[in-house]
Amino acid sequence: MTIKAKITLVKDRITPDTEVRTWKLSKLPGQAHKKWVEVTPKRTGNAKRRTKLRGDTINADYGYAKPLDQGRSRQAPEGMLKPTERFIKRELDKILRKR
Repeated sequence: MTIKAKITLVKDRITPDTEVRTWKLSKLPGQAHKKWVEVTPKRTGNAKRRTKLRGDTINADYGYAKPLDQGRSRQAPEGMLKPTERFIKRELDKILRKR
């Protein structure tokens, strides 16, 4: 017995969606850096100014980054990492689960 079937692609809905999600994911490191700087305490502005994005890595290039992130500032009792992680998780959820 032989079965013949003809498959016709009417519209490719996967590729455009994948391209949009890939583009949004590529923007996420920059958005995370912006959030990190936003929640960084400001006294002199040095910490905000010296926090740089290198590739997809946020680099807090100052000696007191760890104490600040541990919440030793009244301006940022949670530090910078926890709020940034929450932001990234929310954004990933929006990007990956969006329908």
